[in-house]
Amino acid sequence: MQTKQIIARVRELAQPLCEQRGVSLWDVTFEKEGQKYFLTVFIDSGNGVFIEDCEAISRGLDPLLEAREFDSLPAYTLCVSSAGLERRLVRPEHFAWAMGKKVEAGFYKSRQGARSLVGELAGYDGETLSLIAGGQRQDIPMAEVASVRLFFEM
Repeated sequence: MQTKQIIARVRELAQPLCEQRGVSLWDVTFEKEGQKYFLTVFIDSGNGVFIEDCEAISRGLDPLLEAREFDSLPAYTLCVSSAGLERRLVRPEHFAWAMGKKVEAGFYKSRQGARSLVGELAGYDGETLSLIAGGQRQDIPMAEVASVRLFFEM
């Protein structure tokens, strides 16, 4: 199974568990870090995410991942976590949720002398990211954007 297929299938399995628990499914990743693989399910809630929420989703998902369709996966660690204050924006619905909020865009190459830019998310159409930074609107091709995260200030 390809990584995209794994993620899509785990999303399908996790979605109803999240709905039952009263949390929303933010994202699913399957990544290799060093020699280990991590299957991470990120959840969110307007009331905050508690350890009991993560535990319930993990316990519900774990037996579903024992199905034959997952036999070809390398050994991995299942993690269920809050999306976090500085969550990654990946899916179109993430960008819609974050409109008007402060985000940090990281770039593949230095852009105007900087590797990242913090600004208010003013637009996203899949091709272009629009930020308002320093009172100026900047339209950035997504091909230049390595990552976008919610920006948290204390």
